[in-house]
Amino acid sequence: MKRIKKILGGILALSLVFELVPVQMAGATEMPDAKLQKLVSNSLSNARISLGYPVNQNIALNEFYKWYVNSGLDTVAMNNAGNPFSSHRPLNLNTLELEREVIEFFAPLYGFDVKEVWGIVTMSGTDGNNHGIYFGYKLLKRQTGLEPILYVSRESHYSNKRLADMQNIEVRLIDCDKMGRMLPAAFRQALDPARPALVVYSMGTTFKGAMDDQNAINAILDEHPVAVYRHVDAALFGGYLPFTAHKDLVSKTKLRFDSIAISGHKFFGMNEPSGLFLTTKETLARQTPFNIAYLNGNMPMINCSRSALNPLKFYWIINTVGVSGFTAQAETILSASDKFKERLDKIGWPAWKGDYSNTVFFKRPSQRIMEKYNLAAEHDARFGGDLAHVVVMQHVDAKVMDTFIKDILADKEK
Repeated sequence: MKRIKKILGGILALSLVFELVPVQMAGATEMPDAKLQKLVSNSLSNARISLGYPVNQNIALNEFYKWYVNSGLDTVAMNNAGNPFSSHRPLNLNTLELEREVIEFFAPLYGFDVKEVWGIVTMSGTDGNNHGIYFGYKLLKRQTGLEPILYVSRESHYSNKRLADMQNIEVRLIDCDKMGRMLPAAFRQALDPARPALVVYSMGTTFKGAMDDQNAINAILDEHPVAVYRHVDAALFGGYLPFTAHKDLVSKTKLRFDSIAISGHKFFGMNEPSGLFLTTKETLARQTPFNIAYLNGNMPMINCSRSALNPLKFYWIINTVGVSGFTAQAETILSASDKFKERLDKIGWPAWKGDYSNTVFFKRPSQRIMEKYNLAAEHDARFGGDLAHVVVMQHVDAKVMDTFIKDILADKEK
């Protein structure tokens, strides 16, 4: 952590100029300890058995926060307003240099050339999708003079439809097979070869954990002389797949996508919403320029102010966990996912799981179980009606699995 200490020194040196001192707030009331304690108690007791949403509850940031507070950095307000790859602002009151290093660490894992990559640490996977759709739309419109059409599967994350609506882009929802994968035949039928195609691929749909077949859709696009921008929504699967034998499934080199969004608070163990958005400098150069004098550069990002703390935490995580640690975690959750499905099969509880997925969906249990394990609900007549799912993250160990199966068995006996 020598590099962090060096950067910290520069930030704190500047903070001393402004004589940062604690300020007593006039009229402050007593802290509502009982309410806060209830929040702590509920959160700690429920985190380990929260199974319905893709969040890694094995948070390992204790040492980070000790360092953060002991260093005094918690008394400094920082803001990553600026382009981490071209800003001429000094490394004072921001973590732009670390943000760039985080992007460069992940670049080769997603098939990007480190010399050609551009990206930012985002506020969430949705923030990354917002940038992908925005960058794609602007690139295609400038290239062709025509309004692009956005193509996305019906079972993709709802943010993609919402973002298309927000950006006033025509969207065509593509039907899926029963496991949630975009149907190539339906895409072929929906494709308008007279207008540019902005395609969003899902790498792990919200409920069934399905992955669109990028090669099949790319083959259809290759049949037409249509301008294309491909964005990959890999919020969950994009976290662990680069550390498995299936890494080519999220490789720009293999699949020719133009940008990708990944969540930081899912696989990587960030304790608040965050993410990554990666594209190329060529794509960046084809965006509408916004040269901002007080930030010393072109600001292509949608949001101006960005968290300086999230890149710092990401930097800490990749330097303490590393590729070997991520690889072990990826292998563990995929193995545990298979085991979870096998356990449900063994007791005769209808369950399904897609390829390369850590999501197991199954016949919906009682409301008691739904609430106890914070399960997500869905309905699909093709699987018998009411469904629920478990997303097997790092905290879903054998003990949690055993307890869950016992509860399902108790449901069966009623």
